[in-house]
Amino acid sequence: MFWPAFTMQLKRKLNLTSHSLPYMSYDPGALEAALSAAIGDDQSLIAELRGVFIESAERQIDLMARARCDANWQIAAWRLKGLAASFGVTGLMALADAAAEAAPGDPVALRRIRSSLANITN
Repeated sequence: MFWPAFTMQLKRKLNLTSHSLPYMSYDPGALEAALSAAIGDDQSLIAELRGVFIESAERQIDLMARARCDANWQIAAWRLKGLAASFGVTGLMALADAAAEAAPGDPVALRRIRSSLANITN
């Protein structure tokens, strides 16, 4: 329970809310660097895992968009955050973390998350 408490304290200290969060900068090599570090030079495996990451992220974003209660919204946001963290995509991870505190279906949070994922897929 240390991490959620730390995150909340940091957000309070920086006076951040889901609506005041700046757009996260995108590190175009974060996903590729994480995959290369874990796998090496096997380009076909890297491409496959990259595809799995994007598919999983899109599924969680879809669940967030369809969520009508806080619990479903938060679970999907936390899963997206964990997925992004496991692949080292810190910008998406931060956006998912901020979204978890927003209202279900928050269009600003969803737009930022979709934009971040679009930057990764391009």
